[in-house]
Amino acid sequence: MATPASTTPPVTQNPDIRYLGRILGDVIRSYGGDRLYRQTEYIRSASVDRARGIHGADVVDTGLEALSLDDTLSFVRGFMLFSMLANLAEDRQGVAADPDADVESAIERLASHGIDRDAVLALLNNALIVPVLTAHPTEVRRKSMIDHKNRIADLMLLKDAGRSETDDGEDLDEAIARQIALLWQTRPLRRQKLFVQDEIDNVLTYFQDVFLPVLPALYARWERVLGVRPPSFLRVGNWIGGDRDGNPFVQAPQLRSALARGCEAAVGYYLDALHALGAELSLSTELAHVPDGVLALAEASGDTSPSRQDEPYRRAISGIYARLAATYRTMVGHEPPRPSRLKGEPYAQPGDLRRDLVTVAQGLAGEGDGALATGGALGRLIRAVETFGFHLATLDMRQNSDVHERVVTELLKVAGVQDDYAALDEYARIALLRRELASNRPLGTRFSEYSEETASELAIVQAAADAHRIYGPGCISHYIISKAESVSDLLEVNLLLKEAGLWRTGKGDAPAQAAIMAVPLFETIADLEAAPSIMAAYFGLPEIAGVVRERGHQEVMIGYSDSNKDGGYMTSTWSLYQASKALAPVFERAGTAMQLFHGRGGAVGRGGGSSFAAIQAQPKGTVQGRIRITEQGEVIAAKFGTRDVAMTNLEAMTSATLLASLEPQGISDRDAARFTAAMDELSKSAFSAYRDLVYGTEGFKEFFRQLTPIQEISGLKIGSRPASRTKSTRIEDLRAIPWVFSWSQARVMLPGWYGMGLAFEAFRDKALLADMAQCWSFLQSALANLEMVLAKSDLGIAAHYLPLVEDQAAGGAIFDRIRQGWELTHDGLLAATGQSRLLERNPKLDESIRLRLPYIEPLNLLQVELMKRHRGGEDDPRIKEGIELSINAIATALRNSG
Repeated sequence: MATPASTTPPVTQNPDIRYLGRILGDVIRSYGGDRLYRQTEYIRSASVDRARGIHGADVVDTGLEALSLDDTLSFVRGFMLFSMLANLAEDRQGVAADPDADVESAIERLASHGIDRDAVLALLNNALIVPVLTAHPTEVRRKSMIDHKNRIADLMLLKDAGRSETDDGEDLDEAIARQIALLWQTRPLRRQKLFVQDEIDNVLTYFQDVFLPVLPALYARWERVLGVRPPSFLRVGNWIGGDRDGNPFVQAPQLRSALARGCEAAVGYYLDALHALGAELSLSTELAHVPDGVLALAEASGDTSPSRQDEPYRRAISGIYARLAATYRTMVGHEPPRPSRLKGEPYAQPGDLRRDLVTVAQGLAGEGDGALATGGALGRLIRAVETFGFHLATLDMRQNSDVHERVVTELLKVAGVQDDYAALDEYARIALLRRELASNRPLGTRFSEYSEETASELAIVQAAADAHRIYGPGCISHYIISKAESVSDLLEVNLLLKEAGLWRTGKGDAPAQAAIMAVPLFETIADLEAAPSIMAAYFGLPEIAGVVRERGHQEVMIGYSDSNKDGGYMTSTWSLYQASKALAPVFERAGTAMQLFHGRGGAVGRGGGSSFAAIQAQPKGTVQGRIRITEQGEVIAAKFGTRDVAMTNLEAMTSATLLASLEPQGISDRDAARFTAAMDELSKSAFSAYRDLVYGTEGFKEFFRQLTPIQEISGLKIGSRPASRTKSTRIEDLRAIPWVFSWSQARVMLPGWYGMGLAFEAFRDKALLADMAQCWSFLQSALANLEMVLAKSDLGIAAHYLPLVEDQAAGGAIFDRIRQGWELTHDGLLAATGQSRLLERNPKLDESIRLRLPYIEPLNLLQVELMKRHRGGEDDPRIKEGIELSINAIATALRNSG
């Protein structure tokens, strides 16, 4: 059973949290009034006392009843802001930091196993590590709130440096207080639903403010660590503007806009960097030897200014600037903010720009000890061009296989090839699709009329082809197929790409050319089990084998969210592990590298938790330096909100990839076999328990929809996509994000743990389980995430939501099963890990969670009361606003809740 709170150690509050919390209290008193401050402080103190067990269970005075509706809104904002500031403070202190989560430490750890730097460099020469930003709607905060928080983070850095004033001479404490006051008076909720263009604009700020400056700085650090200049293996991907699965608002115009805005940001950044370099590189031919390459660039620049005739580097930079400004004008469609007065031919590709920059760098390297060319602004600019090109970030396309089937069916029918493609069996579909792929003849024509859906999909692939011509092939390289269940699902995408010339049949013995890779997304438990056979059959097609060999690798995406909703946390985690492992020999036989794309969310129920631990826990031989991982919703701001935090997380992702690829397996083959058999048994039990509750219990759907704020979450303006793929209310048709998010709000967090308790209880060999938990990185990572989500859940608070369920008898019975499941999971985990309480071995995370709990409980109690009134028919707009504010505040406090 759960350990009483009185036996847990006291919370030692982070000094930054005390400092920022004190200022927030002063702001609430100054701007909200002394009465609100005293009310807030009373509620906070009472909740802290209850969490510490100071008062008995019969003490129920929370102070919440005295709040008016207006006071409620202000109170919730105050607690939300405290959680936001606590998050900021903990990010600064690295509460969630992992040991060895930097490249230098990883190299030292590998060296202890006899793996030298040459092996690391050999891996990096063929590596690709990509965090991919998506617009999945779990970020409840407005960007204005995040911007103020980031300004506070910057000011706190000045405080760390011992400064008492800002660069503008403002008192530092007053500047921080002013930003917190601005936060207090900034509306936290969006009034309007986000459009796709809003999401595009939002993500661009991360690229402009964080990734463009951070990645070159990281590479400079790694060059010092490695002793040589590594290739640009770490890049950033993007889904926003290309992900159409279930989002009817992403069409060709949005894709074009996302790419154009990305180009504008990247090339604009390079122009600013060149302008600064022009001011810096004042070398004179009277004092420095200038090689012929630089002189040639200077002469070709057209810069005839008398004041710069002896300054060839400045003239060369002027010429490069003029050409890049012409590139900007050609690709973006208008002049850059700082046009060039010179004329220049646009660069055809980023490599041409890089060549000119390298010529300048080589010239500087010949001067003195070469220090002018090592690192510095020019070195960072060269690295940025290598990493971001003219497109900024590779934009993935994604669509559901059901849509592809309908579109291909219509194309074939209108073209007179096949009346009803959808009625064909899999073998007939494959045969037909292969015949069509053997010819470069398109099926569609501009003279035919198509349904709105088909016309939209054809416009999308045409927009992708246009983008390749404008920005280069790096702008779009992956087409993700949701609900991939067969070989024909992949061939259908190739057929659609052929319509825009992105698939071309080879001539003679030459292989076909696929400018964009069709990538299957295996999401459900059944899909994951079928993945190896599907990929083996796909690779067995001669035309596909030729394409794959030519490319050198093939990507497979594995989905954490839907597999979890389908089979529960442990079965999902184990199925993903097993599918990855089973795919490796399939790729080996095909003679191509495997690149796994992990579709992870923020919450444990959607693959969340430590990326560092998760990458290390991958099956041996499945990483090999190549990995892509989605970064979604609130996780983007948490991991990449500031440059320092972004550097820490990108370094952790890279070091984990090195360790997962090169470090020897930590367990013997004999143990691996024993552990695998045990996990099969555990997974089977957990799957049965989860499916029986969620899909086999009468009335569970209604229980979920009434107990949790799923109805209210659906009304939040947090994304451009609908909450469900269809109008159905079935759990199967609900998106995984609102499924997980809703359980988190009610503090049940069922997707992150349910089923494992019964599996623990049924598993007889407890000694083996303890051995697995101690020795096996896979189970260590899985149990660490399970432990975190158990610590954040609270069935006592969740019980307050029970009165919202209409059928009290049925609801009570379901809730009792959930409570019993939590207790079994809690006790089984402690027994397996040998702990006396949750997070005993992770004191920093323990303190972080327990610090927040007293601030979350009042929010949950208020949320329940407001939901009762709202669902009871009260139409005061402040009630709805209060519910939405509480959702925002609870999500902020829980952090990885979606």
